[in-house]
Amino acid sequence: MLESALGLLTSDLAIDLGTANTLVYVTGRGLVVDEPSVVAMAKGPGGVLGKVLSVGAEAKRMVGRTPGNIVAVRPLKDGVIADFEVTEAMLRYFIEKAMGRRSFAHPRAVVCIPYRITEVEKRAVQESARSAGAREVLLVPEPMAAAIGAGLPVTEPIGSMIVDIGGGTTEVAVISIGGVATTQSLRVAGDAMDEAIAAYVRRRFNCLIGERTAEEIKLAVGSAAPPTERLSIVVKGRDLSTGAPRQFEVTGEDTAEALADSVAQIVEAVRHTLEQTPPELSADIIDQGVVLAGGGALLRHLDDVLRDATGLPVVIAEDPLRCVVMGAGECLEKPELLKRVAL
Repeated sequence: MLESALGLLTSDLAIDLGTANTLVYVTGRGLVVDEPSVVAMAKGPGGVLGKVLSVGAEAKRMVGRTPGNIVAVRPLKDGVIADFEVTEAMLRYFIEKAMGRRSFAHPRAVVCIPYRITEVEKRAVQESARSAGAREVLLVPEPMAAAIGAGLPVTEPIGSMIVDIGGGTTEVAVISIGGVATTQSLRVAGDAMDEAIAAYVRRRFNCLIGERTAEEIKLAVGSAAPPTERLSIVVKGRDLSTGAPRQFEVTGEDTAEALADSVAQIVEAVRHTLEQTPPELSADIIDQGVVLAGGGALLRHLDDVLRDATGLPVVIAEDPLRCVVMGAGECLEKPELLKRVAL
């Protein structure tokens, strides 16, 4: 009786708890939260983290720019929870923001998680969401949610291939009849690309840049292959020889060289998944093609590189950044679909 009364008072939530960004979908309202997975906290004596000062976009602006008594924390790493208490505080903030006036009610939550995480990591996600205010937590694999959000026929006996490149992980999966037939997961994604760009800048220009600047370079001129058009961005860093600030230009060709190893690992993961796929499903993929989702899908020429490497059609999902949360939201709106795909 109490459970049904709570259901009338609240809306259900779908949460894409990402390494880089957290998105929240509310039934009947759609996407209501899309913010960075960053928490700014006060640092006490001995480096102990204390009060939460800000969460999301406001906290991200502080990354690399905080005084000694404030630290900007990213509580998720490689798609899983690295700091339980900070994740709980972040989730509570996002859930309260999503629920608005109904923040007194405890919603049911569908949380998207990487397919190949451990039972301990699954429990950490569930406990974190419950502690943040959810009354019930259901888990849906990210590649499944991404495929649903991309409009693939996941419940039909047809092979569909999704490559979901997020902030912490890249997940490649072949899906059929509501289940994952074969999958490959690697911890090479958006964050690893940012690190590769920062390392390249250090080698090539003898300059040190922060993670925010590396991300800005990736978004502005990042490319999986040398671009046909001229792309460049002027950035500032610290000269390692003199210690003084210096300005220099980074081009699309530079980023293609910097990201060559990351791209090669993603290509290899796609190839390996195709090798493990049953022949009947492989035949479907030749017709259906490969769908790219996640923020990494927007890397220039990545679709061309995968097309050349596999000989298959490769398309970018209509809204790659929101595929996962919109797919989870669709599961909330269709209880039968949720029953089939929830872990």
